[in-house]
Amino acid sequence: MDWDDFRLVRSVAEHGGLARAAEHLGINPSTAFRRLAGIEAALDTTLFDRHRAGYALTGAGLAMVEAAGRMEADVARFTRELAGQDRSPVGDLRITTPAGLVADMLMPVLARFTVRYPRIRLHLLVSEEALNLSRHDADVALRASDAPAANLVGRRLATIAWAVYGRSEFTGRPTEECPWVVPGDGVAGGRFVRFRESHAAAERVVLTLNTVLGLREAVEAGIGIGPLPCWSADARPGLVRLSDHLPELSAGLWLLTHPDLRHAARVRAFMDFMTEEIVTLRPGIEGKTAPPR
Repeated sequence: MDWDDFRLVRSVAEHGGLARAAEHLGINPSTAFRRLAGIEAALDTTLFDRHRAGYALTGAGLAMVEAAGRMEADVARFTRELAGQDRSPVGDLRITTPAGLVADMLMPVLARFTVRYPRIRLHLLVSEEALNLSRHDADVALRASDAPAANLVGRRLATIAWAVYGRSEFTGRPTEECPWVVPGDGVAGGRFVRFRESHAAAERVVLTLNTVLGLREAVEAGIGIGPLPCWSADARPGLVRLSDHLPELSAGLWLLTHPDLRHAARVRAFMDFMTEEIVTLRPGIEGKTAPPR
């Protein structure tokens, strides 16, 4: 058996059926069907019980999926160890970060980084979900978090401050009487649910978003007032800070990597450079450069 057999069985198990597994692997469903039948014939055993609701692993199938997980972990560990032997800042560097940090904060910094390190090729993976650095999904993560994964190493660069903002016409109005724009229940682990319940009555919420991205644009458009990171909102002349800092929404800004990669020259160069840059940006990130107006 080869690695592709294990990948197919694991994908079917993860996606609950052949069609979605085939799409994930980039193959035709009929090809996936024939390959799975061939694997079961070669092993002389059934790997899945077929039901209307999908494919359910048998004991043999579960053992094969567990073996696939161990194989993938070994490959990822080898890749990290090999990458960690780099001695010069050159090669590919994959950075993952949420969309809200990209445009206003990260792009100008990346532009300066490419000037200093022209031999490092950057790959930016914009994702609201935390990619798995242990699986080598990315090399470095820039994340807003109060509890980064224990298996990663890195630096807390700043504390991201939040406050309530709105257009100037909302100045002087009680915030509880204003229309509100807020992130939805699933954003940031439900952190905004508690904030909304304590600051905005349900009938005052006129727009929810399933991501922080777009929140500032909605507030700038005058749809309502809402919580925004200070580094983003204070730079917009059309917005006014309507509250003090909101400690319940603040979060650490972390730069993280896997321990096997921290000595790789390109990773070390990026983390040192980002630390230098964030020091100069920290007053704005922590909301200290623009007092409430």
